[in-house]
Amino acid sequence: MSEREPDDERKADGGIVVERGENRDEGRTGDASELRGIDLEIGYPDSGIIVECESIIVPAGEITALVGPNGSGKSTLLKALSRELEPESGIVRLDGNDVHSLGTKTLAQKLGLLSQENESPGNLTVEDLAYHGRYPHRGFFDAKTEEDHKAVEQALELAGVTHLRDEEMGSLSGGQRQLAWIAMVLAQDTDVLLLDEPTTYLDLRHQLRVLKVVRTLAREEDLTIGIVLHDISQAARYADNLVALRDGEPYDWGPPSEVVTEELLADVFGVEATVGIEPEGPVVTPRRPL
Repeated sequence: MSEREPDDERKADGGIVVERGENRDEGRTGDASELRGIDLEIGYPDSGIIVECESIIVPAGEITALVGPNGSGKSTLLKALSRELEPESGIVRLDGNDVHSLGTKTLAQKLGLLSQENESPGNLTVEDLAYHGRYPHRGFFDAKTEEDHKAVEQALELAGVTHLRDEEMGSLSGGQRQLAWIAMVLAQDTDVLLLDEPTTYLDLRHQLRVLKVVRTLAREEDLTIGIVLHDISQAARYADNLVALRDGEPYDWGPPSEVVTEELLADVFGVEATVGIEPEGPVVTPRRPL
């Protein structure tokens, strides 16, 4: 934990809470879902406990970015929040319900995950992959509905792959495949969206496009979004909340303007840097490794 303890308005049960009204748009519906982890110990059979987290809240209708160096536990924590990985101890709740008590289809209707391990048949088209995101909303043998068609069209457009709809996955570049997977998870049309390094393989233009889509979904569709990002400058610009992890534990959390400091960059990332403040958020200028 960092030496700077968050104040009580930002900290509730040891978790992440942004002061109400900050980084929020007027007219939000208030129907967004909240994801919360409590007393989590997370690991793998061959490596022991990797992440210990007393409490983490992904606030309803907001973007929470997990940041930290390689091996700090970001992806492991995200997997536990999504039920892809069962914690050794502790509980993950979605709107108060233990995620492990929910049926697979019910959870898939509420929570979507884009992981780093994505594989699909090379002859599957981009459009076909997007339709796979609709399976939680219909029976296995049910025909596609008008709602399915609309969701897929919107997802293809948001991900910027409408022009690739008939292309086979095996013929795409790494960046194009990543955008296709993003379209699939968008088509799933869930209340909560968890994204594990969604900008991997993308050039800067497409990175910014994806992050803009993420922000639009939170602001206009009231989605709750948890996202793992390597680039702390992008995280500071697009997220409402940051959770900085070091050695498997939260180091600090809260609004980017409070979390992104020169001390944090040195302690967590091992980088000497300066931090400036612009209207869109903190701007990090790296100087040298420590």
